Amino acid sequence: MAKLVDAPGLGPDGRNTVGVRVPPRAPEILLNSLAWANLLGMNMTIQVETLEKLERKMTLTLPIEVIQNEVDTRLKRLARKVKIDGFRPGKVPMNIVAQRYGYSVHYEVMNDKVGEAFQSAANEAKLRVAGAPKISETEGAPDGQMSFDAVFEVYPEVTISDISQIKVEKLSCDVSPESLQKTIDILRAQKRTYTIRGLDAKAASTDRVTVDFEGRIDGETFEGGKAEDFQFVLGEGRMLKEFDQAVHDMKLGESKTFPLEFPADYHGREVAGKTADFMVTVKKIEASHLPEVNDAFAKSLGVPEGTVDGLMAEVRKNLELEVKSRLLKRNKIAALDALIEAAQLDLPKSIVQSEIDRQIEAARAELKQRGIKDAENAPIPEDIFRPQAERQVRMGLVIGEMVRKHQLHATKEQIKAQIEEMASSYEKPSEVAGWYYRDNRRMAEVESWVIENNVTDYILSQMQVSERLVSFDELMEQQQA
Repeated sequence: MAKLVDAPGLGPDGRNTVGVRVPPRAPEILLNSLAWANLLGMNMTIQVETLEKLERKMTLTLPIEVIQNEVDTRLKRLARKVKIDGFRPGKVPMNIVAQRYGYSVHYEVMNDKVGEAFQSAANEAKLRVAGAPKISETEGAPDGQMSFDAVFEVYPEVTISDISQIKVEKLSCDVSPESLQKTIDILRAQKRTYTIRGLDAKAASTDRVTVDFEGRIDGETFEGGKAEDFQFVLGEGRMLKEFDQAVHDMKLGESKTFPLEFPADYHGREVAGKTADFMVTVKKIEASHLPEVNDAFAKSLGVPEGTVDGLMAEVRKNLELEVKSRLLKRNKIAALDALIEAAQLDLPKSIVQSEIDRQIEAARAELKQRGIKDAENAPIPEDIFRPQAERQVRMGLVIGEMVRKHQLHATKEQIKAQIEEMASSYEKPSEVAGWYYRDNRRMAEVESWVIENNVTDYILSQMQVSERLVSFDELMEQQQA
C-alpha cells in the first residue's frame, strides 16, 4: 500500500521572485544526470510530466540498497550512544537497537533521501516548486528498486501587459492651517475638564451626560442594549444620531422612551436593520471646559520646548508624516491594483491554500486574544478568506516578476532609511531602530515594504497618471473606508 512521505518543498526566494519559467504544456522530461546522482551517492531515474496547468508529477526510482545502507549507518551511530536497561552505553547489541529504533530510523532515511532526490531533480529540471510536494510510494517497482510519485505545483509564468497604457489616479494632499487647527482642537478635547451643571440645566452639545438605558426589540432585551451609569459627550458621534438627539434638552432625573432604527450595516448583526424601543434616564449632566492653547497646555502634552510654537511645529510634523504615510498606502494600492489587473497568470492552489490557512490561524489568534473560549478550534469557513488570499498570492507573484525583470530589490541603504523614518516619530528613535535590527522577521517585513515602494514608484513612472489634490479630511475618510 502506498504511504505518504513528507518532503521539503522548493519555494520562491526571500524576494518572492518567480524564477525560471515553465512552459504551460512542458513535454515529459526524462532525467538521468550523473552530476546529481553522484552527489546523492545513488543511481536513479527521474521522470517529470505535466498533469494540468501548474501541476506536475515526478516519478523517482532509487535502489533499496541505498536506503538500507543509510539505515545501517544511522543505527550503528545510534548504538554508540543509546541507553537501554541491562546494557552499558555503546554495548547494546545491534539486533536490539534495530528492533527498537529500526522503524523510526527507516522512516527518517526515506524522508531524507527521497526529499534530497526530489530537490536535486527539481533543480536539474529547472522547476520552481510551489509549496510542499505530496510524495507517495508506488507499487510495481523493479526488483531491488523503490519507486515514488511526487505531485506538486510550479510557479506560473507571469505576463504583464504594456503598463504605459494603464491609467491610474494619484492623490496628493497638503497640511492646511484648518487641518492643523482641527488637530489642536482634538488635543484640547483630550485635556478638557468637567463641572456639574445646575439642577434645571438641559443637556446640550459638548455636555458629558451619565445615563441608564435599556432597549427592547419586539418587547425583548438584546445583548448590548442595556447599561447603567453610561457616560458619553453629546454631539461627538459616539452614539447613534437618534440616541444623541433624544438625550438633547433632557433634564437631570428625567426619563424618556423613544424609537431607534439600527442601520442595515450596523456592526451588531443581530440588531442591524431593526427598530428598538429605548428608555433612557439622565443621572448627571456636566459642562465641558477646553484648556487654553498656551505654554502650560504645550507642556501638559510633553512638547520638549514647552511652548505654543513648539507645539504647532510638533503637530505639523506629525500630520505631515501621517499624510505621507496615508498617501503612500492609498496610491500604492491604486497602482498595484491596476498592475494586477493587467497581469495574466495561473494561481498555484497550494500557495493559495497556505495563505488561507495563515489567515484562518490569524483570525483564531485574534478571537483568543478577545477571550473567546476554544478559539483555536473555532470553525471558520475557508471561503471567507479565499478572495483575499487569492489577491495576496496574485500580488506577490506579480510584484516578484516586476522585481526580477526590472531589478527593483531593496538596498541596504533603503532599508536603513525606512527604519529611521519609522523610528523618527517615537521618543527614543534609536531604541525603536534597534528593535527592528534585532529581529530577522521584522527586518524582512521592512524589506518587503521597501520592495513594494520600489515597484510602486517604478510603475507610477511608467503609467498614465492623473493627479488629484484632496483635503486632509477627505484623505482621512478614504483611509477609514
